[in-house]
Amino acid sequence: MTTAREIMSRDVTCVGEKESLAEAARKMADLNVGSLPICGEDNRLHGMLTDRDIVVKALAKGRNPADITAAELASGKPITIGADDDAAEILRTMSQYKVRRLPVIDGHQLVGIVAVADVARALPDRPVGDLIDAISE
Repeated sequence: MTTAREIMSRDVTCVGEKESLAEAARKMADLNVGSLPICGEDNRLHGMLTDRDIVVKALAKGRNPADITAAELASGKPITIGADDDAAEILRTMSQYKVRRLPVIDGHQLVGIVAVADVARALPDRPVGDLIDAISE
């Protein structure tokens, strides 16, 4: 069966845990993406930051995004998938946690991101349709 390593996007840009939300937003705009992994100085994944996080947790509360670090919005243990996990596990994890993107980890290193679009290109329509239903609830 197809593995995360086979379908992931390998070109992953992190926002550093000490970088501001303003810097993160610029990176998102430059890359035309809606989320970035938050990586620490130890090169480990500390969380995910979304454009929605910036809006809801900072801007909507009147906070200055230049004064808030990405680490301040990283909460809990990030939901990840192993590089050698199969497509069924990717589907289960995305459905269970209602996420559209999963960081792919090999050991403790971030090696890629699997998005719903990657899954859609790699799998038949039915499982992908079920996934969309599950994460859209």
